[in-house]
Amino acid sequence: MSKIRVTIWNEFIHEQQQGPTADVIRSHYPKGIHEALKEELAADDLEITAVSLDMPEQGLPQDLLEKTDVLFWWGHVGHAKVEDALVDRIQKRVLEGMGLVVLHSGHYSKIFRRMLGTHCSLRWREVGEKERVWVVDKFHPIAQGLPDSFVVPHTEMYGEPFGIPDEAHVVFISWYEGGNVFRSGVTFQRGQGKIFYFSPGHETFPIYRQPEVVKVLGNAARWAAQTRPNAQTVCWDKDPPPEKVYSENPLDKIDTSDLHKKA
Repeated sequence: MSKIRVTIWNEFIHEQQQGPTADVIRSHYPKGIHEALKEELAADDLEITAVSLDMPEQGLPQDLLEKTDVLFWWGHVGHAKVEDALVDRIQKRVLEGMGLVVLHSGHYSKIFRRMLGTHCSLRWREVGEKERVWVVDKFHPIAQGLPDSFVVPHTEMYGEPFGIPDEAHVVFISWYEGGNVFRSGVTFQRGQGKIFYFSPGHETFPIYRQPEVVKVLGNAARWAAQTRPNAQTVCWDKDPPPEKVYSENPLDKIDTSDLHKKA
């Protein structure tokens, strides 16, 4: 059985900064969130590559994208640094069937907003409060092996309203100590690609070390993995009619090919 090829992308900015906050982040993720997730998600059926924004071609050269079955995306302060050309390539791969798992503040990333077509804004508050994550769809593959709910001891609050499309399938919903609620785990389909957004994972807390969170993300990698050949993402050229065309073409004597040439 072939392995699921997972690429974990992280902007890797906070972990390399200086100061007390960066020190806290490094205490949890000394080699970066991407490397921590690679360690935590390690399994016999997953082939995991960890990359970051500061690498050549922003960590995602075309050959790596082509070989990726599921792309994990973690970003926060570097959204604007991601090149639009890279977003175009990722979008094409998702439409073809590559899975996309967007984490925490990646809700505001270029690729997530592109794929959803909405502003993806939300309420937020950073006071280190408790979060209880409830399983809404206990039969969903991403929720398998989890209790009815679990607690993240300290986190950043994300609250409704969440500016995502109404089609979102809710797998998890969170309640926060301060009273807010949030659709913290939602799925979408774009082309042949499956998309999962999961909000727990603020960088100043060891949330990606928590067994329940690791379980969610491992399930998500397996759920989002490409199961069909790459889909067609451009218009079929001169598609033959499935039935005979009897109508006489009034433009039969005119060459209309210029209509389809790029300007």
